[in-house]
Amino acid sequence: MLLVWRSLSLNVLRKEVNRACFGEKAKQIMRPDDANVAGNVHGGTILKMIEEAGAIISTRHCNSQNGERCVAALARVERTDFLSPMCIGEVAHVSAEITYTSKHSVEVQVNVMSENILTGAKKLTNKATLWYVPLSLKNVDKVLEVPPVVYSRQEQEEEGRKRYEAQKLERMETKWRNGDIVQPVLNPEPNTVSYSQSSLIHLVGPSDCTLHGFVHGGVTMKLMDEVAGIVAARHCKTNIVTASVDAINFHDKIRKGCVITISGRMTFTSNKSMEIEVLVDADPVVDSSQKRYRAASAFFTYVSLSQEGRSLPVPQLVPETEDEKKRFEEGKGRYLQMKAKRQGHTEPQP
Repeated sequence: MLLVWRSLSLNVLRKEVNRACFGEKAKQIMRPDDANVAGNVHGGTILKMIEEAGAIISTRHCNSQNGERCVAALARVERTDFLSPMCIGEVAHVSAEITYTSKHSVEVQVNVMSENILTGAKKLTNKATLWYVPLSLKNVDKVLEVPPVVYSRQEQEEEGRKRYEAQKLERMETKWRNGDIVQPVLNPEPNTVSYSQSSLIHLVGPSDCTLHGFVHGGVTMKLMDEVAGIVAARHCKTNIVTASVDAINFHDKIRKGCVITISGRMTFTSNKSMEIEVLVDADPVVDSSQKRYRAASAFFTYVSLSQEGRSLPVPQLVPETEDEKKRFEEGKGRYLQMKAKRQGHTEPQP
């Protein structure tokens, strides 16, 4: 599918959004192979478009000065909410801008708008924040320095630095937590974790990879969303859509030729939502010196919809083991924390 990209000048973009950044925009029409059986565009398709926009703008910025050439690799995606469903036949408008740079990383904010080309109506469907690091084309293990951006206000740099420190700390904490593996269970009972857990095995080919020979972050996210969707559909047996994605952390690069296993398991259910943990493990089968390793992890939230598009109650998850009960309580904590945060944003200020 053809993506037509155009650059916005730095000065024009500063006038429009009062931020120091370079900008990218793209348009893409949604086709049947982008959507589920109900005509809703897959969350993974949207995540892939978001990552492509972020990769282009950050790679362009990191090569904006003379020096060693590089490609920007995705390190982390902050929590992403799917604000409104996108359907077949609508046009996705993807815009990206750089909002902060540290010595070795770039923060990119991406917005996705959907357009009904029959009526001209537009709506915001997604807002996402992504972090990239520049990797040398000569040595993929070498992280290069990022050219600084000029901020129009000092507060922008200070706020960006706080976001950078926060995500750096959370990435480290998440990496240490990722030790367990999703194990299959024979003859599981309905509504249990084992009943809906799912795995997908994928051989990484050239079309999945960057110039370095490593998997595009967007490809990994699309596969993760696909597995999470299967888990949600198996649990509630209705039409399901992605509601949000908690922070996706990319712990290590995945090389061409690796076999990756994407595993998903349900961790928590509220009355109308399901939280699914997705783990990505890479097995470098062509390199006997390397062992299997955890490459990425995230939590996806799904909702169940009726044929009319209304949200439905979901069957309540029945945790059986102590580990499942612990993960259920942790998921409940994340759910209540986000619920309180949303209510805080919607309540009028005194």
